[in-house]
Amino acid sequence: MNEYKHSELKSLLTDLMCERQGSYMIEELFQHFPSVSELAEASEQQLVQVKGIGVGKARQLLAMLKLARALTAPVQDPYTIRNPQDVFSLLEADLRHLQQEYFVCLFLNTKNHLISREILSKGSLNASIVHPREVFRAAIKRASASIVCVHNHPSTDPSPSPVDIEITKRLVAAGEIIGIDILDHIIIGGHRFYSLKEKGHM
Repeated sequence: MNEYKHSELKSLLTDLMCERQGSYMIEELFQHFPSVSELAEASEQQLVQVKGIGVGKARQLLAMLKLARALTAPVQDPYTIRNPQDVFSLLEADLRHLQQEYFVCLFLNTKNHLISREILSKGSLNASIVHPREVFRAAIKRASASIVCVHNHPSTDPSPSPVDIEITKRLVAAGEIIGIDILDHIIIGGHRFYSLKEKGHM
């Protein structure tokens, strides 16, 4: 098994779990799961045995690990995005437990088949974090014909903020210039979603 050799993963988990540097809980987690593979295969029941990790944090950690696996795994069979429900069905289970906002892009071909998906930012969504340059650079790299943007609201309320709407309009405008369409921006909150396209924001 690959043993942890550096502090990068520990620091990353500290940030993602909203813990302080040197957190006792993170140290305990590493004591229980000394390798990446062991942590990746941990169950909820095993995680709650770690001091300081309750059911909520265990599910949050599992969701992070699942999302990481999903976003790095190659797409085997073409997944077609026909409507907002298809997007919600694809990502809802991965995003709804996360305690920070994650901005994910789904890159599609001319038939709306999913080519790739990628996390482009995490943390509070704002114009400085989600920049059209980064979104379209990733799209061009994958020869995408169109993009669906997705992010989560940890509050479980999927209603868009003024910033969400502003960012969406900036991305749509940039896409029109570059020639890559932004088909929709979906916000996932808990078990619900909000389509900015369907609601007339784009």
